[in-house]
Amino acid sequence: MLDCLNLLDTAGDVYLDTLVRVAQTAFGVETVLISLIDRDRQWFKARQGIDISETPRDISFCSHTILQPDSLIVPDALDDPRFSDNPLVTAAPRVRLYAGHPIVINGFPIGSLCLLHPRPRQLSDAEQAMLRDLATLAEGYVIQRLQNTHIRTLYEALDAERLRAMTDPLTRTWNREGLEYLAPVLLSEAGASNMQLGVLCCDLDHFKAINDRYGHAIGDQVLVQAALRLKAVLRADDLLIRLGGEEFGVLLLVNQTDELEILAERVRLALLDKPMTCGSDAISITVSVGAAIKRDEELIEGTFSRADQAMYRAKTNGRNRIELA
Repeated sequence: MLDCLNLLDTAGDVYLDTLVRVAQTAFGVETVLISLIDRDRQWFKARQGIDISETPRDISFCSHTILQPDSLIVPDALDDPRFSDNPLVTAAPRVRLYAGHPIVINGFPIGSLCLLHPRPRQLSDAEQAMLRDLATLAEGYVIQRLQNTHIRTLYEALDAERLRAMTDPLTRTWNREGLEYLAPVLLSEAGASNMQLGVLCCDLDHFKAINDRYGHAIGDQVLVQAALRLKAVLRADDLLIRLGGEEFGVLLLVNQTDELEILAERVRLALLDKPMTCGSDAISITVSVGAAIKRDEELIEGTFSRADQAMYRAKTNGRNRIELA
């Protein structure tokens, strides 16, 4: 479920960032996190007092928190057999106090609001109540955010099994089945909001050369990292789809063509920004992007076709560029 909420690997949020700053001051602790629990990692949607953005899930305190309905309070992690040999306890940041409360969306625990401190301490009843209240505020903000988007429609209609079928297992983006379901949802929203439906077709440049030189396992890592970078620069309602191989599509609502071009440039720069670290290799990659606005009476397949043709023009004209259909 978390993959489809469009929260993972997204840009910072001013409201959640404010919430963790307030919590840090209110509790007098070194670190406050809003931690989202992915399949094999925890990723921090908001953080205060720590520089890293994620850790492996198997050392995460919060992976224990989401398994229970109420707060998990650990006054001294060194005295708790579940955590006493945890590398977050035995080495920096040397956590002693941990207190977390689960964040639950539509009945699914997706993460927690948590406090960490390098000295052991108890939380008073009033502090425990405040932790629950702040977690409820974070939860409510995420729910409100979803209620303002097409994602709400998606969750009302689909069960977990169907969602999995609509997700690419490698990059955890939507797949073509997801595109077929989501396109009419966005078309309806475009009509209701008097906006236009835009399409980006994005193809990684010289990707075959990466597979030939480094092997397909490294090529897969490049695809995964490319998807993460694209998610990070797209907006909450923009839909990233793996169309196949090294080609991604983006379905999005815009007010005018200029806005589509700005978002396309953001996508191009996301991959150009810095090399990707894959094992011991630093791999640089660029992307060619074709952009199109859906015409009146045009089927979405036609819009994708025009964006795809524009993308091939970008490749013909030198790659690492944007062409507008």
